[in-house]
Parts: sequence; structure tokens; C-alpha cells
Amino acid sequence: MATRDIVIIGGGIIGCTTAYYLTRHPSASSTKITLIEASAHGPAQGASGKAGGLVARWAYPKEIVDVSFEEHVKLAAEHNGKDCWGWRYVGCGSWEGRGEAVVPPEQDGIGGSKSLEKTLGLPRGQKPAARLHQPRKTNGRPRDLHWVKEELTDSYTPMAKDGETAQVHPYLFTTRMFELAKNEGLNYIRGKAISILKKDGSVTGIEYLNPITHEKESISATHVVLAAGAWSPTIVDDLPIAATRAHSITIRPKEGVAIAPYVLFTEILDPESSKTSSPEIYARPDDEIYACGSGDDCPLPPTVDDVVVDQPSCDLIQRQVYGISQQLREGTVEKRQACYLPTVSTGGGPIIGEASRIAKGLFIGTGHTCWGISNAPGTARALTELIMDGKVKCVNLKKLNPSVFL
Repeated sequence: MATRDIVIIGGGIIGCTTAYYLTRHPSASSTKITLIEASAHGPAQGASGKAGGLVARWAYPKEIVDVSFEEHVKLAAEHNGKDCWGWRYVGCGSWEGRGEAVVPPEQDGIGGSKSLEKTLGLPRGQKPAARLHQPRKTNGRPRDLHWVKEELTDSYTPMAKDGETAQVHPYLFTTRMFELAKNEGLNYIRGKAISILKKDGSVTGIEYLNPITHEKESISATHVVLAAGAWSPTIVDDLPIAATRAHSITIRPKEGVAIAPYVLFTEILDPESSKTSSPEIYARPDDEIYACGSGDDCPLPPTVDDVVVDQPSCDLIQRQVYGISQQLREGTVEKRQACYLPTVSTGGGPIIGEASRIAKGLFIGTGHTCWGISNAPGTARALTELIMDGKVKCVNLKKLNPSVFL
């Protein structure tokens, strides 16, 4: 008979990675672990499948960064991350320059004004430490950054030392963690979690909507991990989580075109309008290019399957990145997509730990903004230690504890 009955709400990278660590804990044999996800298409349908995939030692917040990076390295070594989810080290820098005129889309996109340049959710919107102490700017692009036009480059500034920035393909990483957890006994339920059930101040289970019968059902639990990203406040009302919609595209270059491994945080000046745009551009191991723009405040839909893509906003990103790269301009846009990032509305975060003021046995892992991919393994390891061992040993999460935010 299981001594623990754990239910994880959310099949994103936090939920799936937590399931992976829980199923590999020495006490897992006496523990029932269940993951519930609302999407009809399975895990990783939101930001965890549509993000850029940056993994960085200079990420935010410092409490979770180092352990997360080291766990990424270990997971890649143990499970062949290079081939399974595109793990590799990359160059990362701030690129400034001018864009060339590109035929505009038929209509203007929503665009958005919320920065996703790895500052969203930082206290007072500050820049990461690595950017506050930048080395002196170079006069041009790195020699191997051939897919950005040299004549349009005003400056390139490395944002980190070699070995401090890596990447994963977020969809492949998340779904692989899910499959590895299933191989170790994880139970999976499709359904939309509605509420946390509790008695005498402790968790007793969750209530969810069965997508087949459309009836309310319940699952018993001694521990619940709330990892539903931007949808977490729909389950626990008091959570100070705001949702920001972000658009992105992926581009497939022509066959035979090699794309050097760089992540670029750009400042692109449009000579005609004198306006500056700041798309992020990620080169992936299979030569695919991922690019994302600023965020907007489009209301959060009922589930991840109901997310609406504003096509003109994707066209806007396309026009911006086409303006600095002939290789991208000659490629094919394969995906136009949108997702919602969970941000702690009061500043700081993410929120990681036991929310005992709400219910004993309720654990929260959300509010990671655009650093969810990078910080998922550290979050998962910390939650696993807290649930299975009674205390977190790998990091000090005092500043990220739910009691700080609730």
C-alpha cells in the first residue's frame, strides 16, 4: 500500500520533470504518482513546447540557477540529451544593428510591449547580472555567425563565458521526461483540474473535469504538486500569477544551409521608421531557427488547447528577423505559434515549495516566466526532496517559498 499518493497538476516542463525525479527517488516503490493534464494532445502543449529552450548559468533567480544547470548537464549525459532533445552548448550574445526593408505583412499585428528578453519577472525589470557587467563590445559579429549579415551589424556583445549557456529543444525535453517517468510507473490522466480538495487543513485530493463524460471526478492524494503554469490561479485562487501571451515562429533554411550555434538577443533598428525591435533568435542543432517577439495581455483561455495565435504578430517577427539574415529570408516558416508565460504579479519568483497556509501537502512550482526551461530540473529536484525527504537539501528556497507570496 502506498505511503504517499502524489498528484501532479500540469504536463508542462515543471510537472513532467518533477514526475521524472519523483519516480526515481529511492522511496518511489511505495509511492503512487499521477500526472493530470488538460490538453487533448498530451504534455508540452503550452510554453513548455513552444519556448526557445535557453539554459543558462546566468539565469534568474540565483537560488535555483546553479543546481538547475548542473542537473541539465547530468540528465543530458545519462539519457543522451544530445540526440534526444538537442542538448548542446551555444554562444549567446547581444546583437545590435540595422534591418533591411522586407515586404510587410498585409496587416499589423498586436505585437505586444512586454519584454521577454529574459527580464520578465525580474525585480524592477533589472537585467541579468551577466548583462550588467558586459565585456567591451566588439566591432562586429563573431566570425562563424554567418547567418547574420556583417554589414548590418553595429556591435555584438557576448553575454556569458563559454560553457555557461546551453540549449534544449523544450518539447523534446519535456516529452522525454514524461516518457521516462511513465517507464518508472507514472500514472497519467487527461482532465482539467478544477480545485484542491482538503480536510482539516490538509490535502485529500483534487477535483477535475472528465473530458469524455464532462462530469466532475476526483482523485485522492496525500500530496498535490501544482505546476499548471499560467493556469495555476484557476485552481488556487490566491496565487499571484499573471499570464503573458508570447508569439514565436520557426524557420527551416534551405537544404544545405548550416546555422552556427548562437542565441541572439537583438536590437534591430528599422531605418525607415527609426523604431527598434528586439526579437530573440535561437539556432537549433538541426539548423532550425526559432524566433520570438514581445508579449501581450490577451486574456488567458480556458485551456492550452484554446490558445489563439495572432497571425500578424507572427508576421511581424518574421519581417524583423528576415531583415538581418539572407539565410532566414530564403528559408520557410514552418510554425506560427503562441503560448502563455506565468509571471509572479507581485515581482520576483518563481514560487517553489509547500503552501501550508492554504493546505498542508500542497506544493507549488510555478511563476518561472521565461526561465522555466532552464530552471525546471532544479525546481523538480527541490520539490522531490521536500516531498520525499521532508526538506530541501540541494538549494535554499527561503526567498521562493509560497509564504513569501501568499
